[in-house]
Amino acid sequence: MASHRQRNLVVMRHAKAEWPDGPDHERPLAERGRKDAAETGHRLLDQGITPDLVVCSPAVRTRETWRLVGKVYDHKPHTIYDERVYEASPQALLYLVQETPDEVDTLLLIGHNPGVATLVNALAGSGEDDTLVRLREKYPTSAVAVLSLHTAWADLRERSAHLTRFSTPES
Repeated sequence: MASHRQRNLVVMRHAKAEWPDGPDHERPLAERGRKDAAETGHRLLDQGITPDLVVCSPAVRTRETWRLVGKVYDHKPHTIYDERVYEASPQALLYLVQETPDEVDTLLLIGHNPGVATLVNALAGSGEDDTLVRLREKYPTSAVAVLSLHTAWADLRERSAHLTRFSTPES
């Protein structure tokens, strides 16, 4: 049955941003953020993670993060810049993930804290090695959690996914 195949939810917090005067939505990436985002793209590619769909906050820093991460892929996945990701609660993010079309095997969600960290914490019912411990300590900028699930996207619930990887620029 198609709904029981493995799917991957990849949840990334945007890279390090600057704090210029002006609206939060328009904050650009800092130099370190640009470097970290590019390295994160290579790390995902090296791990064999190729998203079929990207759902990204439309904030400047998340768009720049995806542009730099996405450079490593020959095939550009369909990308949706969804206003609902910006300042989203974990519940709102879960609803967004549950809307993912059934044919998508790997979804990359790029957003903001505290929403992304709380979402991953809520979904991860189990984890490899020390991934859960590290996840609960801190979800820094450019951090990426990879959750595997064996349900349809619409059936994703709290504690129903397995945290296979949690990586940060430092790790």
